[in-house]
Amino acid sequence: MITITGTEQFQAWQDKVIPAVEEVRAGVWSIPVPFFNNPMRYTLCYVLVGQESNGVREVALVDPGWDSEEGWDVLKSGLRVAGLEPADITGIIVTHFHPDHLGMAARLRAASGAWVALGENEPLPSQWRSDSDRFVAEDKIQFTQWGVPAEYLDEVTFDAHMWMQMTNVEEPEHRLADGELVPIAGLKVRVMATPGHTPGHICLVDEANELILTGDHVLPRITPHVSLEAQNHLDPLADYLRSLEIMGAGAQMEVLPAHEYRFRGLIDRVGELKEHTLERSREVMTVLDAGSAKTVWDVARELTWSRGFPSLRGFTLRLALAETASHLVYVKGQGVAVEIDLSRGTPVPR
Repeated sequence: MITITGTEQFQAWQDKVIPAVEEVRAGVWSIPVPFFNNPMRYTLCYVLVGQESNGVREVALVDPGWDSEEGWDVLKSGLRVAGLEPADITGIIVTHFHPDHLGMAARLRAASGAWVALGENEPLPSQWRSDSDRFVAEDKIQFTQWGVPAEYLDEVTFDAHMWMQMTNVEEPEHRLADGELVPIAGLKVRVMATPGHTPGHICLVDEANELILTGDHVLPRITPHVSLEAQNHLDPLADYLRSLEIMGAGAQMEVLPAHEYRFRGLIDRVGELKEHTLERSREVMTVLDAGSAKTVWDVARELTWSRGFPSLRGFTLRLALAETASHLVYVKGQGVAVEIDLSRGTPVPR
């Protein structure tokens, strides 16, 4: 139901290779940054070239990607194709805190002196879990309460490297509000708050170029992961569905997602995502109606997974459990009786 516009990106996706750097519009560049050991394979970083201000040409970079030496080299190479160097970047905009988007921000900020911006409601993990040891301890308590067997606890818990990727920017210099214009001279790019995938996820609407940068909110092929993760995100799935409803602003625009490939047909894709999400909730309710599920683990084990529940291991298993929990919170909010522990972990004494 969509029209693929990033044909070279699509072919690269089919061939399981990293696509080339592309100039999507004059001064709008797509640079894929590798996302290692993950089926998404890369994050599409976007460079938006503005105008000169106070003798300096202003340039925004959106979602610098997963931090690694190889990724840093790829990002620098991509910038050179666009006629730029890291030092030319004046603003780093991150659609949400996940490490395949935020991870390289600290390195790029150090190399450029650029400011970093996130949505005004986006928490950083360090704001709800004080350090990696406490994060891991509380994480394990949460998954134990969710019914995860002891032998799986280590693999579903974040390790120190993941914690570093998620917290290497202590505090962004800017918080972007819904409807605000990105503070880069010469650009007319408006912030659209789209909570769901994370509490403060944002999309960016480039009105002049008729482009919408959707981060992970709307992707062409897969349904974004909506999980019960952040402490202040009470009903992520309800937020996500509401955020899908407001995407009409980009109905006629070309969609620049953070993964996979560019496309048109935003509203049709939004309809698909909404129906898929609600169908999943209906499946969760069917499991609850059977009456045997007592924990999040029990429910997840009964749901349909593309390769079956036993195939889910490590971080993928974590995502599956957190997604299941978000559906349980949603259906409970819709009036369904849910007698399952959905806690976010018990604080660990200092």
